[in-house]
Amino acid sequence: MKIVSIIPARMGSSRFPGKPLADILGQSMIEHCFHRANSAAGVDLTYVATCDEEIVNCVESFGGNAVMTSSLHDRATTRSSEALEIIEKTHGCRFDIVVMVQGDEPLIAPEAISQTIQHFESEDVDIVNIMSPIFSESQFNDKNNVKVVIDASSNALYFSREPIPHNWVNAKDINPFMQTGIIAFRRQSLINFNKMEESYLERLESVDMNRVLEAGMKIKMVASDTATLGVDIPAELELARDMMLTDTFFNNYRDSN
Repeated sequence: MKIVSIIPARMGSSRFPGKPLADILGQSMIEHCFHRANSAAGVDLTYVATCDEEIVNCVESFGGNAVMTSSLHDRATTRSSEALEIIEKTHGCRFDIVVMVQGDEPLIAPEAISQTIQHFESEDVDIVNIMSPIFSESQFNDKNNVKVVIDASSNALYFSREPIPHNWVNAKDINPFMQTGIIAFRRQSLINFNKMEESYLERLESVDMNRVLEAGMKIKMVASDTATLGVDIPAELELARDMMLTDTFFNNYRDSN
C-alpha cells in the first residue's frame, strides 16, 4: 500500500491564533508534527496542507513538504482531501491510505501513527482513529478533549465533548478514552466522507467523525497508551514544552536544522 500522511494546519485558530508556528524548545509546533509523522513506519510521504504562506515558508525552511490549499476550508478533512488531489498530481500516483495528523499535537508518537496503518490489512476497515486513555477528572471534563465510547469490537459508538461514559468519577471499572488527532482513511473513504452532508450530531458536538456514525458506517478505534497533548489554548503550550523536555523521540530530530 502507498501511504501519505497529511498535516492540516492554519494560522487562524479562534482559540489560539498562529499556534502552528508557536515555539517549543527551539522548533515550531508544525515542525515537531512533521518530523513525527514523517518518521512513522509505513508512511511513504508527508505533507503539511495549509492556506497560509507563513506556514509554507516555515515548513520549507526545515526541509519539509508543504502544499497550499484553499482558505475556505473549515474542516481538516476537506483540506486534506484537496491536498491529496494536489499531491497525487504532483507525484503522478494514487495513494491507498491517507493518515491525517492534526498540526496541534506536537507530542504525537510515530508508533501511534503506524498503529493505524496495520488495521487496513482487513478489507472491512475503512477509517481508523487512535484514542488515548483519560487519566484525570479535569481531562474528562475538558470540552477541548473529544471523548469516545466503543463497542465490543472496538468500533466507535459515539463521540462527544461531554464526559462519557457517564459517572466515570464514581465508577472505577469504567476506562474513558479520548480521540487523538490521528485519523486514517482509505483513499475513497476520505473522498466519500467529504461528499456527505454535515450531519446533525456532527454539528451539535463539533466532531466530524459523528457524520460517519450517523451514516451507519464504522470507525475502528485503536487504543494507544502513549501520552499526547492537543494544544488548543496558549496555556497548553507551556505544558507541551514541559512534556517535550522528557520526550525521548525529540532527540531523534532535535538537531535536524
